[in-house]
Amino acid sequence: MSLVLIVDDEPDIRELLEITLTRMGVSALSAEDLATAQQTLQEQHFDLVLTDMHLPDGSGIDLIRTIQERWPQTPVAVITAYGSMETAITALKAGAYDFISKPVDLTRLRELVQHALRLSSKTPVSADGDPLIGNSEAMQRLRLTLQKLARSQAPVCIHGESGSGKELVARRIHELSSRSEHPFIPVNCGAIPVELMETEFFGHKKGSFTGAQEDKIGLFQAAGGGTLFLDEVADLPLSMQVKLLRAIQEKTIRPVGATREMAIDVRIISASHKDLQLEVEAGRFRQDLFYRLHVIPLRVPALRERREDIDLLCETFLARMAQDWNIATPRLHSQARQRLQIHAFPGNVRELQNILERALALSEGQLILEEHLHIDSPAGPTPCNPAQELPAGAALEDYLQDIEKRAILQALEDTRWNRTLAAKKLGMSFRSLRYRLKKMGLDQDDGGDEPADAGQA
Repeated sequence: MSLVLIVDDEPDIRELLEITLTRMGVSALSAEDLATAQQTLQEQHFDLVLTDMHLPDGSGIDLIRTIQERWPQTPVAVITAYGSMETAITALKAGAYDFISKPVDLTRLRELVQHALRLSSKTPVSADGDPLIGNSEAMQRLRLTLQKLARSQAPVCIHGESGSGKELVARRIHELSSRSEHPFIPVNCGAIPVELMETEFFGHKKGSFTGAQEDKIGLFQAAGGGTLFLDEVADLPLSMQVKLLRAIQEKTIRPVGATREMAIDVRIISASHKDLQLEVEAGRFRQDLFYRLHVIPLRVPALRERREDIDLLCETFLARMAQDWNIATPRLHSQARQRLQIHAFPGNVRELQNILERALALSEGQLILEEHLHIDSPAGPTPCNPAQELPAGAALEDYLQDIEKRAILQALEDTRWNRTLAAKKLGMSFRSLRYRLKKMGLDQDDGGDEPADAGQA
């Protein structure tokens, strides 16, 4: 039988929680202050801790931090005063699993307890099903972070460039969480017409407007018990941001045409390739919604920050394509591998997959050559230390220009300053290389190695 520790200095609250848990078939012990709770935790194992935020000898935040340090596998839920959303967010950032407001809604309490106990008894998800590909240090850190985030109900805001895998990361958090048996509903906020947003998110009742011939459930209802992933959340219009804020704060929605609100039980994970803080400063995103969604920020690394994963990604993608196309798994020529290693990948993992699909379609036989890649974008960093980071205080544009310059100089040195061969090595036209050399002040402009058809390059 599961065991829950209740920490609250109000006898009536402790009694109410004990009775509710007992009726759920859950055993409970109580503590009236922080010191007693800490002593009780040392004496036996608990599957969940429910604590008030204000205790006679300390704060619920202190208890959260202690449990995070000494018993990290034990989820902690906090009981906050009504309307104290800022306090709840502070608790979630400190590591709380979830929160519930006073006066305690028993239906909401039972849902919280069920989720938390399911998390405690959840069998760890096998690494074999991990959709995230890569063994780089950046990916290892990301996986550890996802394990921690899965043990919380706090809203997560995922940042990352387009094509870096933000939806895969959100789905992985869901798979590792206590909500994994319920739906994961992804939605691209920028793809929904403005006039349909409210009914898409909250649903509508039959007859609520012309064409509403039957009841429709919205995305919040479809994700009931699970996770709602709001991709490109920065694209939501301000009018919808207000409605979304209320749904998150009150944990209720009202379908279009309905007269009563209904409770919802979903975890919100959002994502954007835009800087939400800058969107707030520009007046395009509500600051109060930003604080509700941005409780735990998570950044997905760009592919150029984990170049050591490129070979593994190529092998995995090519194996999948071969299976789909019912052919033997193709190989990448060494020069093709080298070319991919110096590509900037502005489209990240999605771009790499598209490049390989095109190359496989264009190749003859089972060997993909460099020319099959058809990479026309400027070369990115040379294959150097993948852990290299942007120096503190350095401008990103200057940093990228320096990387490009080093890549070009290396290619020129390798070809004894034959610009035609260097351009081919870098995967760009002679004219493009010459333009970059002139921009860097390195163009000798002797035209000695210019190809006969350079004017058409």
